[in-house]
Amino acid sequence: METNFYVYLLVAAGTLYLIRMLPLTLIRKGIKNKYIRSFLYYVPYVTLAVMTFPAIIYATGSVWSGLAGFVVGLVLAFFDGNLFRVAIGACLAVYLTEWLV
Repeated sequence: METNFYVYLLVAAGTLYLIRMLPLTLIRKGIKNKYIRSFLYYVPYVTLAVMTFPAIIYATGSVWSGLAGFVVGLVLAFFDGNLFRVAIGACLAVYLTEWLV
């Protein structure tokens, strides 16, 4: 059982090392293609969104209140952009949805 842990650890370490090492060794020049550059520009934002979205939905007492807070926060961020107002609006939406449900 313990040897499996070390095998898993070595595989994970090797995978992470390859992911970080291969671009440095294979790509020597700057990337000129505008489509690849735009793709690489948005990778950190997409990764953060993918990691954060499930936590937003399941952080409350019900899925519906999490979705309500997400939708209200998304709409307020799109139209207003003020982080404080977005946070207050999302919190109020979650509170009201929890109160109603």
